[in-house]
Amino acid sequence: MRDNRIELVRASWHELSISVSDVSLSDEGQYTCSLFTMPVKTSKAFLTVLGVPEKPQITGFTSPVMEGERMQLTCKTSGSKPAADIRWFKNDKEVKDVKYLKEEDAVRKTFTVSSTLDFLADRSDDGAVVSCRVDHESLNSTPQIAMQVLEIHYTPLVKIISSNSWPEEGQSIILTCESKGKPVPEPVLWTKDGGELPDPERMVVNGRVLSISFLNKTDNGTYRCEAKNPIGRNSTEYVLIVH
Repeated sequence: MRDNRIELVRASWHELSISVSDVSLSDEGQYTCSLFTMPVKTSKAFLTVLGVPEKPQITGFTSPVMEGERMQLTCKTSGSKPAADIRWFKNDKEVKDVKYLKEEDAVRKTFTVSSTLDFLADRSDDGAVVSCRVDHESLNSTPQIAMQVLEIHYTPLVKIISSNSWPEEGQSIILTCESKGKPVPEPVLWTKDGGELPDPERMVVNGRVLSISFLNKTDNGTYRCEAKNPIGRNSTEYVLIVH
């Protein structure tokens, strides 16, 4: 063996030791030590070299994704020997239902492995962290991880909250329209019984809040709050009964 990476560590009548630096996959194979007696005595050992997987990459993500669209994220790593293991996590919770593909490089005897995560985008996934984890015996129990933060756009979800559960004549009431969506919904629209608010002096809209002062029975009716964003619109209703 003649190679600049190989150094003679110890040479005596009892021991011959060498060291191999910058080990490569081509160093794998059978090594033979010979003792030139009569007859010659030999000892053999097979050296296995592990292929370290490259840092994984996640592809297939476009931002933003609309709620209900199908997402296919693929995680890929090359150079492992034997083939590395890929696992998916969403907010640290493992996702089991994934596809796994293994391809061998016939020249280098290493593997390229990939895994695909396929799911429908949901508003609950907005801001979720999806991570791809590569485990391999060459990594000494320290996996390589690639991460992707999801951004999901969805239509507003609307809810009306009343300040008074038993409104009476002469009292006031505040109706708050809570709307959540992405992008953030534009200012909400208040209507009563399908038309504009009939008494703008007593019925004051400030942002998402509708305030009605000095209640009377003419205020009875159905109040609707509508919110919209570029994805769509949604609304909800509150039936006011003045006692």
